[in-house]
Amino acid sequence: MDNLDPQSLEQLMTRLGRALSEGHIEADQRGEFSTRNWALLRDSGLLGLLLDPRYGGLAQSLPTAVRALESLGRSCLDSGTSFAAVTHMVSVGIPVQRFGAEALRERFLPRLCSGALIGAPAITEAHAGSDAFAMHTRATRRDGVYVLRGSKTFISNGPVADLFVVYALTDPERGALGGASAFLLERGTPGFSIGKPIAKMGLRTAPLCELFFDDCEIPEGQLLGEAGIGYPILDYVMKREILLSFAASLGTMQRRLNKCVEYARSRKQFGRPIAQYQAISHKLVNMRIGVEIGRNSLYRTAERIEAGENASLDVALTKLLISEQNLSSALHAVQIFGGHGYMVEHGLEKDLRDAVGGTLYSGTSEIQRERIARLMGLG
Repeated sequence: MDNLDPQSLEQLMTRLGRALSEGHIEADQRGEFSTRNWALLRDSGLLGLLLDPRYGGLAQSLPTAVRALESLGRSCLDSGTSFAAVTHMVSVGIPVQRFGAEALRERFLPRLCSGALIGAPAITEAHAGSDAFAMHTRATRRDGVYVLRGSKTFISNGPVADLFVVYALTDPERGALGGASAFLLERGTPGFSIGKPIAKMGLRTAPLCELFFDDCEIPEGQLLGEAGIGYPILDYVMKREILLSFAASLGTMQRRLNKCVEYARSRKQFGRPIAQYQAISHKLVNMRIGVEIGRNSLYRTAERIEAGENASLDVALTKLLISEQNLSSALHAVQIFGGHGYMVEHGLEKDLRDAVGGTLYSGTSEIQRERIARLMGLG
């Protein structure tokens, strides 16, 4: 994949998405992580998309990566697998590259790029949900190590991950904003246990679980950056995770729209194609509007981040816009297909279940509205 131009990269992602789609309905029903699909991701080079070539990555720009993930979303019917890939690549690979010491980069990035290690971020806690500032998990410095105590929940990739980025309080008096830190933690570390997979509504091929830390010792050298900068690390990562996750969602929206338009033109009721009925055509128009405004917001935000501009408002708007338009689009698709849309075999009910998750993870829609209001100076 060396020296791929953006168009070739998009074509590669399209082929990859088709390969990942094999047996997607059955995989969803089993609710299992696909080792076959992970092997396909490893072979594709996607997992190193944003990472340095010194470690096996492709060093693509953020806008190029967004285009690649949109292409993947257009062709991939297994949204859980694409979500798992973005989680691994952005929420673990990016903080290691950007904030890790060179020894950590050399130790972990080649295996993260190749997918030999699977990564998972550990942020959410049961009592706090989207409020990262309310974390209770603590890491206390003692004799050259940090002693980690607490728990995390809803950890995407958790059941299958080998390497975790764990966010914990190192200075509770300063709170999460100035007193949180980020650590690398390997599976099998004494005092660290991984819960069983938790059954969920959608994105079932991206497993999640709880994590437990019982006086788990982490060497000082596995601190990312310096103590107290956990929130800036999380902010840096989340901007990129949101854009790439919802680039894939945008691709899904485009694929869904194309499918619905084709169906509405061919399906006849009462002597004419259902596309000619305003009740159907207006749904299709609304789906098209969602795709277009979502794409404009997504690419504008990616360009701003790439240019080093403050894009906090843009990210919140993009996340809110695409997640809610994706959910609306998925519901429209079920309604357009009618009884067929309600059946498992067409995959549209799975699309709807998957879309619900987008309004919850990476900050709920309500959290995004609160963030936008604050950035507008309203609170």
